[in-house]
Amino acid sequence: MPEKGPLGLFGGAFDPPHRGHVALLEAARRQLGLERVLVLVSADPGHKRVATPAADRLALARAAFPDEPVELDEHPRTVDLLRAHPEWADPVFLLGADEFCDFLEWKEPDEVLRRARLGVATRPGYPRGRLDRVLARLEEPGRVLFFELEPVAVASRELRALLADGGDPGDAIPAAVLAEIRRRVLYPPPPGRLGSA
Repeated sequence: MPEKGPLGLFGGAFDPPHRGHVALLEAARRQLGLERVLVLVSADPGHKRVATPAADRLALARAAFPDEPVELDEHPRTVDLLRAHPEWADPVFLLGADEFCDFLEWKEPDEVLRRARLGVATRPGYPRGRLDRVLARLEEPGRVLFFELEPVAVASRELRALLADGGDPGDAIPAAVLAEIRRRVLYPPPPGRLGSA
């Protein structure tokens, strides 16, 4: 019987989820041999403010990742999430290279790395020196796994602004996510611009 691959954990605010998120999950599953990926929608991210309620972001993530389990993560910090789930056997926590460059600022980064490996998405041409500086300060740098991701020029912040302006995101947002955004009337224009269309 073939050995099962590891569990992937993909956390984020997903405000809104976009094709870059989908591409990262698919690349990680393929290149790291993940058995399944649990998508974790951060109810209250410890590192950023979110304007969209967690229930709405959970629905958007479920639309973006229809084939994956999606759950709400009530822990503002990753180490607290991992401590709450000792049943996860050495999972792989997925993140982008830019996030990894800030990893030393996370709460208890070495404890995070003891409880989970990191799967870090790098794009071609990404400066390896930035990654090496973080690796050099970790107790167990061998628990960081890198995988390649073709660049996707899209960011949630820019998409929120585009939607608030009434713009068309094209294929930057999966169709099912865009339908859910419109059904829930998310990312409306700021109050001062309501009648300016």
